[in-house]
Amino acid sequence: MARFKAKQPSSGAAEKKKPRMSNAERSAYFSRREAAKVLRSVLQGDAHRRAVASIKSLVYSPSIKNKKATFALVCQTLKHLPIIKDVLEGANILNSRWKRQVELVYIITYDILFGQEISFVGEAEKFLLQRKVSLQSALARLLVRKKMKRIEDLLDHYQTPDVSKPRYVRVNTLKLDVDSALIELRKQYMVEKDDLVPDLLKLPPKCDLHDHPLVMNGSVFMQGKASSMVAAALDPEPGWEVLDACAAPGNKTVHLAALMRGKGKVIACELNKERIKRLADTVRLSGACNIEVFHSDFLSLDPKDPPYSKVRAILLDPSCSGSGTVAERLDHLLPSHAAGNYVHLCSVVIASFLSFF
Repeated sequence: MARFKAKQPSSGAAEKKKPRMSNAERSAYFSRREAAKVLRSVLQGDAHRRAVASIKSLVYSPSIKNKKATFALVCQTLKHLPIIKDVLEGANILNSRWKRQVELVYIITYDILFGQEISFVGEAEKFLLQRKVSLQSALARLLVRKKMKRIEDLLDHYQTPDVSKPRYVRVNTLKLDVDSALIELRKQYMVEKDDLVPDLLKLPPKCDLHDHPLVMNGSVFMQGKASSMVAAALDPEPGWEVLDACAAPGNKTVHLAALMRGKGKVIACELNKERIKRLADTVRLSGACNIEVFHSDFLSLDPKDPPYSKVRAILLDPSCSGSGTVAERLDHLLPSHAAGNYVHLCSVVIASFLSFF
């Protein structure tokens, strides 16, 4: 009589299969992690009074996939951050592991208390959802302690007023002329030319142009007026060789190339290795072919070296002077600004057309 050995179930088959994420769950899961990464950069820079790219620049970099969701999460979490910190402290639920991922904890706590309903997808989500009652209780105690009845009152208590400014965009004349850009943008928005910078257009506040075809193909750059004035003030002539000393993220660099009509040469120096890719992406998007990117400290360059001996002018706009103004950078959302300690490291945009000697 033949004997048959019973087949033992594999350990993998014995384990309960994890349910597959829906598309919405997957999108939310990755958006929260992308938002946490941006939030970490912003908060670390703010804490050390160190220059970083603006919130918008970080969110709308090529590495961020779900830009709208990530941008909304970062802004709303920053807006509610003082409340979130007080709630987490009151709930006393964070162990050392989650303290090392505190930015992700901030993002998920925002969603649990003030945002959308989230599912048990992800270890951090599961950890915090299991403690949702503790978080809600801590929020209720905070309202009582502050003698307030509504979340809106808490926000007013913690926050400084928002600043509303026009939306500015600069036409990349390497790809499109200003009049053609006006015609195209006026199909959706009220647009007028700026009275100071020739290739700059002014739109109503809070116009969202990030997904507009002209922005996506590099015909138009979202660039504040202060940022756009720098290259215009230098006003390089076609055929010049110009050094952009602190080039990333590259908006002023490609503006120089456009003013030079793609002729001559722009030497773009950037010391920060992490910002080099952003600079290269901006140059590629602009279509400029007269820009050379260098990962180097411009102060170490020798003006007598042949590659730099023909430089006619330097554009110097240190990264601390901003990717635009305080309002456009959304710096009013930062903890230092809300606490009344905000100090802009360089209050004036520096346009320097110095001799290279």
